[in-house]
Amino acid sequence: MQHHIPTAAEIERKQTLAERAQRQRREMQRAVRDAREKVTSDSGLNRAFDLELAREFAQNHVSAALALMPYTMIIAGTTLAWSSPARTFAWLTLALCVLAAQILVCQRFLNIDPDSGRVLAWIKRLIVSEIAFVVSWALLPSMVGVPESETLRLFLLFAVLVIGAVSTVLAHTLPNAVYGAALPLGGVIVQLAIDREPSELWMIAGLSFTALLLFVGLANRLYATTLDNLRTSADKDRLYAEIEETNGRLTEATRRAEEANAAKSRFLATMSHELRTPLNAILGFSEVMKDQLFGPLGNEQYRTYVEDIHKSGEHLLALINEVLDLSRIEAGKHELVEEAIDLVGAVEDSVRLMELKATSRNLRVETAFTAGMPRLWADERAIRQITLNLLSNAIKFTPPGATIRIKVGWTQAGGQYLAVQDNGPGIPEDEIETVLSTFGRGSRAIKNADQGSGLGLPIVKSLVELHGGAFRLLSRPREGTEAIAIFPPARVMTAMPAVEPPQSLFAPPGSRAA
Repeated sequence: MQHHIPTAAEIERKQTLAERAQRQRREMQRAVRDAREKVTSDSGLNRAFDLELAREFAQNHVSAALALMPYTMIIAGTTLAWSSPARTFAWLTLALCVLAAQILVCQRFLNIDPDSGRVLAWIKRLIVSEIAFVVSWALLPSMVGVPESETLRLFLLFAVLVIGAVSTVLAHTLPNAVYGAALPLGGVIVQLAIDREPSELWMIAGLSFTALLLFVGLANRLYATTLDNLRTSADKDRLYAEIEETNGRLTEATRRAEEANAAKSRFLATMSHELRTPLNAILGFSEVMKDQLFGPLGNEQYRTYVEDIHKSGEHLLALINEVLDLSRIEAGKHELVEEAIDLVGAVEDSVRLMELKATSRNLRVETAFTAGMPRLWADERAIRQITLNLLSNAIKFTPPGATIRIKVGWTQAGGQYLAVQDNGPGIPEDEIETVLSTFGRGSRAIKNADQGSGLGLPIVKSLVELHGGAFRLLSRPREGTEAIAIFPPARVMTAMPAVEPPQSLFAPPGSRAA
């Protein structure tokens, strides 16, 4: 029973599906986590967002305290123009005490433990402190009195509206505080505009309420922007954490892969010795018995068995050599012994080695070599192995009576190529990637139970790529297959121009030395 060998495309498809499933699991976990956080939060947001919004509220007010205190004193001093010192001092004391209490609440909130479970209670205190701060300013007209002068009344309205604008900017991270503070500000507007002429009433009241609505809208916009920034920051932190986790897993996977690769190399090195030693003995003894060097075996059936043993041993030795060759290439330990070689000559030698095998299968081998090609800087042993593997595959899958064509020539880019073409059954397009993968075999080879390890073409591809070239496999069912090994122009050794002999110092001008 043939075991299915996964192709590179199948492995990549499985990895893509696994990554997609992992991404979906992360998104589901994130959604569940966010839903859990929202359920346990009064504002319907993530609890971490509630904490960050409240901390920004507190930090804004602590930072603004140094500016609000002088502003309060200046406004209080201005009210002395129409109010008594006692009433002004009473309001100033109230405003400063409320402001100090708010700063104290904000500072204490900034020092609490976020995991203490009291965050929501402190947020309510912050909202109450903001409303109390605006109420203290809303009481300004009542405590110091409304001036008779229209200019002073407009000044008083302007001073309160400035506080409203400051409050909405400072408290925008807690919308409930903004809405709660808008109510007393509306009362101040009504109080300072109610006893005017109708034209002035509607003009001042409309302008003031429009400004108040603008403050609230600005606060909502700032709140939405801050919330988006927090979400973006949280997503970024989560992404960084996932990247660090993924990097950790990749590092661990790389370490394990390196350990596995080292273990594989040690295993192959050990097994190559442990297998080759007894295998060479089997091949040697079976060859002695097959040739009957020490006398007849006594039974013709024994000789048949010995020949089968010898052939099986040769096949096993070839398989071991292929596995070791591919393992060295994949491990990056295959070193090319490069020299200037004649590509046509190397291919001709390989063809002569395979002619007997081709003739035994009633196949005809035709060659088409370009004459006068310069030498190629390459590993001659690797070139012979490439040629032998391609010829062996062509002979194996070409039906008797057919023709195998071998071509060596120039590429359009100035490189050299080696092509082996047959008119066999061909390879379906969707199986080309399979036969080029390690231990990959086409459906026809599996169906016909053809001998082979599925390592020949991968070795050819790897050896060609070690030379900086490219390997192409062109095939169509029932039309044949063409395997092309392309070597880059950089490996073609072009002849240098002849060097002219130096002119003799004693030769007459215009003449050359003999």
